[in-house]
Amino acid sequence: MENLIEFQPNWASIPGNTIKEVIASKNFSITSLASKMKTTPEFIDELINGQGSITPDIADNLSKYLGASPDFWLKREEQYRNTLAHNYSPEAWLKELPIKDMVRFGWIRDVADKVTECLNFFDVPDVKTWRLKYSELMQATSFRTSPTFKTDQAATASWLRFGEISASKINCKKWDEESFEKSLYEIRALTRKKSPKDFLPELLQFCANSGVAVVIARTPFGCRASGATKFLNNDKAMLLLSFRYLSDDHFWFTFFHEAGHIMLHKSKSAIIEENSSDRNQSDEEKEANIFAGEILIPHELQGELSHLRGNKRNIISFAMKAGVSPGIVVGQMQHHGIIDHKYLNSYKRRYDWDDITSTN
Repeated sequence: MENLIEFQPNWASIPGNTIKEVIASKNFSITSLASKMKTTPEFIDELINGQGSITPDIADNLSKYLGASPDFWLKREEQYRNTLAHNYSPEAWLKELPIKDMVRFGWIRDVADKVTECLNFFDVPDVKTWRLKYSELMQATSFRTSPTFKTDQAATASWLRFGEISASKINCKKWDEESFEKSLYEIRALTRKKSPKDFLPELLQFCANSGVAVVIARTPFGCRASGATKFLNNDKAMLLLSFRYLSDDHFWFTFFHEAGHIMLHKSKSAIIEENSSDRNQSDEEKEANIFAGEILIPHELQGELSHLRGNKRNIISFAMKAGVSPGIVVGQMQHHGIIDHKYLNSYKRRYDWDDITSTN
């Protein structure tokens, strides 16, 4: 306890986090600690919130009443302040952002003053404001997390911001839940169209007519998201898609999964999607998965999937019966574990970015 070994402090976090943990372990109150240190509860609150700094005198008192050495507390303060200075450094911030891709995709201009260009892109006055805004965003974000990769939050924030900018420019009617739900069954028929040039204009228009702005945007390096949703205001929702795997089964499942979030959860915080195993999914993710699956393969037909057993002729006939592409049927069979993920992938349509960008 004397060295606070069991607390294993995150040296980049506010020293107050450690103070708060030790207070709790000793069954102190803020008021009692303030009394012992001959100061006010308000001052202890400032220390805990990072608004006050640990001086040598304060370090002596913390050592006396909470344990560890004065040097421990002074080092804790120094590490935090150094991290804070680094985090608010514009130069350090730029290194986190996927600048090359942001320029390549046309999100920002290739100008000398990248700091101002990026601050304007994110619509923030300084790096500190960006940290506050996007740390809150990422904490509020629901991730369908990949078991293999860790999402680069700055890259994801950049992709999401581009989606917001693009969605704000799309003319939509006011959000209409009943209209959107009805349109999903009409949109399902678009899955049989082979090229994005054929189905994307109709998809975007169907959604805009119900108050949903659909944006197609490639992800920058470090962002592994497939889709995202967010209500920009009471009248407009954003549905952001990356076409990450360039296959029809993945694209359409992601679209209807995102549509499920819009219909079921109506979140004003971003919900960002990646691939994940079922054990890592939240209840909201599972609900959106079920919603997408039942739109693509109607509930009354889902029992037939297991009887197809990989028979190619049966798969094509079933796809026609369900009103979707054969690739979607194969994708759903893989999703439900009926066939291996390596099997029958030739039935999936593969898309080309030239066809996607020519309609977006």
